[in-house]
Amino acid sequence: MDFQELKKKDGAYIAGTYNRFAAEIYEGEGATLRSEDGKEYIDFGSGIAVNSFGVNDKEWKQAVIAQIGRVQHASNLYFTRPQAELAEMLCGKTGARKVFFSNSGAEANECAIKAARKYSFDQYGEGRYHIVTLKNSFHGRTMATLSATGQEAMHKYFMPFLQGFSYADPTFEGIRAACGDGTCAVMLELVQGEGGVVALDPDEVKKTERFCKEKDILLIVDEVQTGNGRTGTLYAYMQYGIAPDIVTTAKGLAGGLPLGATLFYDKTEHTFSAGDHGSTFGGNPVACAGAVSVLSRIDRDLLSEVQGKSAYLRTYIGRMPNVRGVSGLGLMIGVEIEKNAREVAERCLEKGLIVLTAKSKLRLLPPLCVSKGEMDAGLKILNEVLSE
Repeated sequence: MDFQELKKKDGAYIAGTYNRFAAEIYEGEGATLRSEDGKEYIDFGSGIAVNSFGVNDKEWKQAVIAQIGRVQHASNLYFTRPQAELAEMLCGKTGARKVFFSNSGAEANECAIKAARKYSFDQYGEGRYHIVTLKNSFHGRTMATLSATGQEAMHKYFMPFLQGFSYADPTFEGIRAACGDGTCAVMLELVQGEGGVVALDPDEVKKTERFCKEKDILLIVDEVQTGNGRTGTLYAYMQYGIAPDIVTTAKGLAGGLPLGATLFYDKTEHTFSAGDHGSTFGGNPVACAGAVSVLSRIDRDLLSEVQGKSAYLRTYIGRMPNVRGVSGLGLMIGVEIEKNAREVAERCLEKGLIVLTAKSKLRLLPPLCVSKGEMDAGLKILNEVLSE
């Protein structure tokens, strides 16, 4: 099947919810992808921060295949070793007390929203359910997480949205002004990914943490995109010097398989009881086996490499023509340019480089394992396109 036939079949049978780029992803190794006809692409997107160790990673494949050879799925009515092992690893590396597994970032955030409201109900009774999120935030596409998303452009077509959310300016004063007697939680992305790869100010975040603790307002940190080594620490909150009550993560956790996790710390570890929440596929043993492989390799040396690669990429990109600024943390990089981001991304693709967009910026999310050769090849293409 050639590319035009593939496009035709896709258009005929798949819902038109994606504005796809004109490329087929067929195979590859590391951060180099290929179409079936052999065209190569340097991957600065990693499936939107999902393929932590790129594609065709041998250790990850061995872990996944070994688990498939045992059992591919078991109901959460029973115990499975990969799930227990992964939960222990997550708690050991973060200080969390309990973990709930789901299938995606949106589901992890749904779980956090439910947990925050139940915690408040248990402590204070009815009526204390309000959650403050930030303007320009993105928390998912389910009804609750879309309601929590602070982007007006996404609040259409699907009315009525869920009540109990408001959107604050991304400052301590903005957050404090949005909180009231009925507020149970503040939910933050420390780097707003879909919102333009904008990192929050650490001092403002620390003030927010102190305020939340004084008022017994839970602090939820959405690490769906920033987590699992992406920003140069295991989770971005570790760079901010804060102690959240709930952390959500997904994307790169299982290295390419669907898996989300909601981490509960001291205050929230006993919020859920049997029957309060659940998932059929959440914590699937194959996905958890892949995640154990990923998480076991995100160590101090790898995180140091991520920080070094980030500095290397940011330095060279900052010198390129038509670049106004570079934002983000680690290998989560936003590039503000003087050209149309979509058009630049399409031109890069033609030349063999995959980049993403976030609002008016380019967004770069290469695999954590991206090599210097792959970085240099990608930088060369990006510089060529921005020089045109």
